[in-house]
Amino acid sequence: MNNNKTIIDVRTPAEFAGGNVTNSINIPLNEIETRLAEIKQMQQPITLCCASGIRSGQATAYLRNIGINCENGGSWIDVNNSITNN
Repeated sequence: MNNNKTIIDVRTPAEFAGGNVTNSINIPLNEIETRLAEIKQMQQPITLCCASGIRSGQATAYLRNIGINCENGGSWIDVNNSITNN
């Protein structure tokens, strides 16, 4: 499972409620900047995901620019599949 991985889903709360990776944290893309202190406390590296990988790519670029170790996992379904297949 993803017990040792921090996964942030940057979709809207409504999208997140429709399905998500177990134990992932919902921080919508438009809240990333205001929740930086919370994100900095999380275990790194952080995997970000969304519906297609576009919003998580934007969040990844922003967080990397301020020194946070993270990666774009793409869609939440891809991240979920990679975890359940490991």
